[in-house]
Amino acid sequence: MKMKKISSELQGAKSIAVGGHVRPDGDCVCSVMALYRYLKKELPQAEIDMYLEEPPATFHVLEGIEEIKSEFNTDKSYDVFIALDCNDERLGDALSIFRRARKRINIDHHISNTGSGDINIVEPERSSTAELLYDLMEPELVDTEIAKAIYIGIAHDTGVFRYSNTSPHTLQIAAELLKFGFDFSSLIEETFFEKTYVQTQIMGRAILESVRFMDDRCIVSMVSRRMMEFYQVGPKDLDGIVNQLQGVRGVDCAIFMYETGTLEYKVSMRSNGLVDVSKVAVKFGGGGHVRAAGCTMNGTYHDNINNLSHEIAAQLKKEQK
Repeated sequence: MKMKKISSELQGAKSIAVGGHVRPDGDCVCSVMALYRYLKKELPQAEIDMYLEEPPATFHVLEGIEEIKSEFNTDKSYDVFIALDCNDERLGDALSIFRRARKRINIDHHISNTGSGDINIVEPERSSTAELLYDLMEPELVDTEIAKAIYIGIAHDTGVFRYSNTSPHTLQIAAELLKFGFDFSSLIEETFFEKTYVQTQIMGRAILESVRFMDDRCIVSMVSRRMMEFYQVGPKDLDGIVNQLQGVRGVDCAIFMYETGTLEYKVSMRSNGLVDVSKVAVKFGGGGHVRAAGCTMNGTYHDNINNLSHEIAAQLKKEQK
């Protein structure tokens, strides 16, 4: 589907909102920013708004990011709401705004998304929502700032083109984007690799206290609220920990969780492909991709590990047959 077909769905729309999931990652933030700037160019007469939890400070390299609305206490009814990189359940406090919209469009690449809009464009074979968006845009309307946002979004969801979701088409798009001449090296360094001192400290603590189990094929680590308070960090400072755990030689599945409330944990999982972590996450109300997924779990840390282990072990046993 080309963006002009989406545009035909927007004909006559005087107000359009764009939003993404809670705890927005690079693909989510950049997809929202890219589509917002694109729609501002294509539909200059329409009112375009972005709704998203405050993005990590690293993404302030994106021009206009301060225009994101992180307060959701509005009773406004938009003509169209476009949900990016998630289904409606992960919109958080923006869910009510999405549901009030006269028309809802859902664009995503997560295999667990069954579509929650009146129009659904869900393509799991895509590396990222940013990649999908680029193919939905008219090339002549893409400018340098849009190109930067799409490039960063793709880079983040592919682990800077290291993950298996990187396809020849992904690299072709990246090559097209680089023609805009922005400093892609600095952008990746600032938004993907660079960490603050406390972020490095909490990552070191999490790795130091990690535990291998299931014949060393799995690894897990947890950060408690007390630890987060001690290091004075928030959820945004924990990005990248699960990827570091995944890099341990011999590990088929990495699990990282942090405490969000009493007997409540946010869980992130990574796999080398032998374990479909999206299926594990769906069992507990989450979702994602074969190699990267997450969910929220209730219970003690050890109970949650036991429950996750049961699902992971079942898949590994099938692989051995």
